[in-house]
Amino acid sequence: MNPFIYVLSVNGLMFLISVIFYFFPPKKINSLYGYRTHRTMQNEDIWSFANGMFNKVLLKYAAISFVAAMGLAYAYPNLMTSWFPMAFLFFTLLVCILSTENALNEHFDKEGNRKTRK
Repeated sequence: MNPFIYVLSVNGLMFLISVIFYFFPPKKINSLYGYRTHRTMQNEDIWSFANGMFNKVLLKYAAISFVAAMGLAYAYPNLMTSWFPMAFLFFTLLVCILSTENALNEHFDKEGNRKTRK
């Protein structure tokens, strides 16, 4: 398979999804679309915060992943036909989830209430 097509189908699709999520975030809590965990679906405040944070981080890291994978596909075309584009995708999602969960822990308690600043 052509490495550029492979990168476009994996990392390019993730970047496209991140653009869609960024410009069309979910408005209300739902079970189909958005950053859905038990915690984020507790109330509208935490839902809006989590989806806003996740969408920003996803757009940033999906773009970085896409550019890096395309660069590697250009520099090392034989290397990019293996698992590297999927590894970029996996690490992008991992970083986005961990960043969002850390931000949720900083701003909300376990019940979904905002923490007060001291």
